[in-house]
Amino acid sequence: MGGAQTGTGKTAAFALPILQKLSVYSSASTSPAKHPVRALVLTPTRELAIQVADSFRGYGKHVPLRSTVVYGGVDMNAQIEELRRGVEILVATPGRLLDHVQNKTVMFGQVSVLVLDEADRMLDMGFLPDIKRIIALLPAQRQNLLFSATFPDEIRTLARTLLRNPAELQIAARNAAAELVTHVLHPVAREKKRELLTYLIQTRELRQVLVFTATRIGANRLAHQLRRDRIHADAIHGDKSQAERLVALEDFKAGKTAVLVATDVASRGLDIEGLPQVINFDVPHSPEDYVHRIGRTGRAGLTGEAISLVAPDDLDALAAIEKLIKKRIERVLVPGFEPNAGTLAALMGGEPSKRAGRQRETAKALADPIFSKPYEPAVATAPVASEPKPEPSRSKRRRPQLAALLGGLKRA
Repeated sequence: MGGAQTGTGKTAAFALPILQKLSVYSSASTSPAKHPVRALVLTPTRELAIQVADSFRGYGKHVPLRSTVVYGGVDMNAQIEELRRGVEILVATPGRLLDHVQNKTVMFGQVSVLVLDEADRMLDMGFLPDIKRIIALLPAQRQNLLFSATFPDEIRTLARTLLRNPAELQIAARNAAAELVTHVLHPVAREKKRELLTYLIQTRELRQVLVFTATRIGANRLAHQLRRDRIHADAIHGDKSQAERLVALEDFKAGKTAVLVATDVASRGLDIEGLPQVINFDVPHSPEDYVHRIGRTGRAGLTGEAISLVAPDDLDALAAIEKLIKKRIERVLVPGFEPNAGTLAALMGGEPSKRAGRQRETAKALADPIFSKPYEPAVATAPVASEPKPEPSRSKRRRPQLAALLGGLKRA
């Protein structure tokens, strides 16, 4: 069981040893029999599966070992052709892998290593039945590896049913957030969240922002609203086809899209180089999800910023997050967007000895130049071909209606 902060190289931690271990089986032969599946890596999302497969190809480009990736949302035929040619390393999502098992296009008789990447999500109630079906098909003698940034107690208990005398390697504190990420929250009235998000993006001139929402419908709605505010935004979530998700991700990485609105499907599979900000539009109910979300920034030794928009109904979730990461998140008040007095007191208040310091935090925030400009909602305007005609008076607008009414009366 390996635990480490997001962005610290967990993929390399299992990919490099697997390549080294399997190098004794490397062969230049074209025969599929010389390339059986020897290592199986399971991931919870398509994006993470693609990322892990890319890592194996990059790390092993000088080693004659074959690898491929299979995931849902795309046609199976190309995947079947890859599997029939033979691969030593297979990266997969559980559902699509079971489709290949049913079609008898993959065999596991030579598997010696099983990796569950993002194991806490892999072992939740949604994936567990598929995981058990796959494990039942594997040889009894093998090495099992579980990697994640977070290991809740219930997942640790469940993991021990799959492992035999496991060694545990924990880098930094359990469930720790990335150290190079600064945390800040903005108290906000629920109905003003979208306006505050637009305000922050426009006034701070944010150019590459990953925004998390709780639902797929919410992601679509928020992306649409941001586009109405003349912010180039797109959404990525499980209801979109794999092709749509890849296009949205590539446009975001290339800078064509300023804001990518995502559900938690993205918190486990996106590795975006130099991503400066992550914004929690909806505060996650699971504190572990907060750790994974903000782990999309502050990766590979770079700094990042995690911003959370906290409404009155987010107080319990916020308390759980601060308890998990063992850190009080800095409160920054944005004038004009505050929640009601009771919620504001609950967020900014606390022990009397600490209130003075928190008041200084608020005063410092109010003095920040990014908050000096009042919020003005952007209004999309259509191009005007010619000088607009003056609007007719109210009485003139009604004359055609009156004429039609009188004509009807006469006919009656």
